[in-house]
Amino acid sequence: MTEDPTAPVVGVGPHPEPWPGDPRLDPELLAHGDRRNVIDRYRYWRLEAIVADLDRSRSGLHVAIQNWEHDFNIGSIVRTANAFNVGGVHIVGRRRWNRRGAMVTDRYLHVHHHADEQGLKAWLEERGIALVGVDNLPGSVPLETARLPGHCCLVFGSEGPGLTEEMVANCSTLVAITQRGSTRSLNAGAAAAIAMYHWSLQHPLPFVS
Repeated sequence: MTEDPTAPVVGVGPHPEPWPGDPRLDPELLAHGDRRNVIDRYRYWRLEAIVADLDRSRSGLHVAIQNWEHDFNIGSIVRTANAFNVGGVHIVGRRRWNRRGAMVTDRYLHVHHHADEQGLKAWLEERGIALVGVDNLPGSVPLETARLPGHCCLVFGSEGPGLTEEMVANCSTLVAITQRGSTRSLNAGAAAAIAMYHWSLQHPLPFVS
């Protein structure tokens, strides 16, 4: 199978010499090019340098996903969490999760694993982070009218079953995205993107240069 010469080129090629004397830059990437899924500001940077720079502006938002069914949406949710530079991503249940949709963005995040709902609850309570469930359940308040805490963890259930009863019991608040069509629920990855964006509107963060 040959490479399509008409396909768009991602990233940048080798850096012209002489190379900049910036310690954040990776000699291998400078020599061979940088085709990673990163913004232009981070071209040629070492992975560790990017993570350290992102740590300067992590938000108070965390995202948790219940991983009982090896859900394909998890990767998509993680990728969106990277875009919003969340404080942490939490996988609850199975340690292994489907990373394909994440497109390697999890490397730039702090990913935590919890064996069960109680493990997540304890981790968040120790740090004063409120647990907010996102699911179309009785008692949920409309997301568009909800005031989300500055330090909170939005938790999403597996596609289909949604949040477990124990996870719902641990949540301080339940929110739901108002729908007007015929479908019973939104795709979990789409719901997560909407919820994270709603939080970011209420808690805008300054850009760190």
